[in-house]
Amino acid sequence: MKQDHPQLGIKTLCRLFGKTRHAWYDHSWRMQDTGLKEDIVLQHVAKIRKSLPRVGTLKLHAMIGPLLAEHRISIGRDYLFGLMREHGLDIRRRKRRVITTDSRHWMHKYANLVRELEVSRPEQLWVSDITYIRMNSGWGYLSLVTDAYSRKIMGYCFRKDLQAQGCTEALKMALNNRIYEDILIHHSDRGSQYCSKEYVEVLLENKIAISMTENGDPYENALAERVNGILKTEFDLYYSNAGFDDTRTKIAERIGAYNQIRPHSSCDYLTPELAHLRNGILPKKWKKRNYKSKQISIV
Repeated sequence: MKQDHPQLGIKTLCRLFGKTRHAWYDHSWRMQDTGLKEDIVLQHVAKIRKSLPRVGTLKLHAMIGPLLAEHRISIGRDYLFGLMREHGLDIRRRKRRVITTDSRHWMHKYANLVRELEVSRPEQLWVSDITYIRMNSGWGYLSLVTDAYSRKIMGYCFRKDLQAQGCTEALKMALNNRIYEDILIHHSDRGSQYCSKEYVEVLLENKIAISMTENGDPYENALAERVNGILKTEFDLYYSNAGFDDTRTKIAERIGAYNQIRPHSSCDYLTPELAHLRNGILPKKWKKRNYKSKQISIV
């Protein structure tokens, strides 16, 4: 008995079940290669993490959405969290702390001016802090000045010591990158570097109001601490398997990626560079979500 032509069989089946041949082929294609969707998602994840090696899954979800749309693929957050965990790509946060602040000194300490401040524009408030980076040849110290509105790192300096000069150089870089002339407040901890004559003079010469934490609680300068944590966890700056010069180059590259590529959930998922061009209160996209037994803080 002569068999029907395969195409005629498909046509008959489609007519019986009220489906188009395109729908049948689409279903067959998906059944033959169920891993293709995952491969496309993982390829885009790998591409993003070349520049942002420790960016979290929620930010990845926001970043790859438009890329996946080109493939007519749409995925939810839970799907991406599961896929990342399955392939061992979820981020494990590390906790450790080294004291870089010595507030037990004789120099004048300023009051906290930002306790009730609502930040609504770029260059309204700058926060400064120092963090440490382990190198193969010892310790290095990174001074940062960050805009509280846009989360943009305005200035930085990497040195082998904790002298005030590093903080001052970071501040001068920030001033060179300043694009607005409105009233500006500078907030920091009460460390000797920020109370030093050299540092205070630069602030006063540029008519910048000075604000400091009052009781040594790191949460009084939480935003600066948060930026430190992002650079270390997402940009792999806890430890640099290199010397001082190579580490300084690595830091410059990481800060460039942080400012220009990484979206901030506290800034409506804008990059710091883009947020710095905005004005008005930016919507926050972070919240706490439970995935099975694990609680994940989204910041």
